[in-house]
Amino acid sequence: MAIFNNLFSKEKEENLEKGLEKTKENVFKKISRAVAGKSKVDDEVLDNLEEVLISADVGVDTTLRIIERIEKRVATDKYFGVSELNNILKEEIATLLSENQTESNYEYSTSSGDPYVIMVVGVNGVGKTTTIGKLAYKFKLAGKQVVLGAADTFRAAAVDQLVIWSERVGVPIVKQGMGSDPASVAFDTLKSAKAQNADIAIIDTAGRLHNKINLMNELTKIKKVMQKIIPGAPHEILLVLDGSTGQNAFEQAKQFSIATEVSSLAITKLDGTAKGGVVIGISDQFKIPVKYIGIGEKMEDLQLFDKEKFVHSLFK
Repeated sequence: MAIFNNLFSKEKEENLEKGLEKTKENVFKKISRAVAGKSKVDDEVLDNLEEVLISADVGVDTTLRIIERIEKRVATDKYFGVSELNNILKEEIATLLSENQTESNYEYSTSSGDPYVIMVVGVNGVGKTTTIGKLAYKFKLAGKQVVLGAADTFRAAAVDQLVIWSERVGVPIVKQGMGSDPASVAFDTLKSAKAQNADIAIIDTAGRLHNKINLMNELTKIKKVMQKIIPGAPHEILLVLDGSTGQNAFEQAKQFSIATEVSSLAITKLDGTAKGGVVIGISDQFKIPVKYIGIGEKMEDLQLFDKEKFVHSLFK
């Protein structure tokens, strides 16, 4: 994690806490109501807690797993009261994330010396292009040379938005005309990145509905074309999900992971939702690491997902 130690060393924990404020307020208020007038953790308290977690979009399967763990602790500790519930819930969620979250690659380099290629996927409106811009900003701060590829050629707005980000960050972009073959754009991007001895190439792709088979075929084609320039590319397929969409984010993660080899996740817009529990559920249910979380509009507001800090901020 050498690169990201530099990238995120100045991040303040209070930024994360502020970004999770709505979720924190939503969860804690409901937990307080769930235990009101109770001294012991009984079936009613657990039922209420289950409802709280599901309403925060932790997901049914993950919620049941957490409740089951708490039930076991209640059964073995006769002194377990509602005053300990927050701490126990915090411990169990942290443990669950540690058990299920596989490690991401943070080296961003290839053994051949070729540019490290990231293909970014996701449906329209999730913050895909913004995430690419913020990533490019982070990499540039770390002294990396980045090239962007505007392979979402079906929407002029998508290309225009990426051009704006490239200018804002100060990194080159490869683009073609509206309606061009996305695979051709990806091909040209990698060719350009290689010629410039760039460290990282980030390819934007079309964000049409995840259940459209032609999109999935297109992603496969883009991958095959890229491998003609750089064997093994893309080295990472980053799926961007909108945390505020709750269960839709789960469904998109499921569909994209079936259709293409997603290797990392970015969950955006957590500052604007009370459903930040989606991070816990997706971390638990998919063997794909949550790598980044978006907690604001500023370029600095894309953070590396740190399991311990996330849970600590949620329950502080």
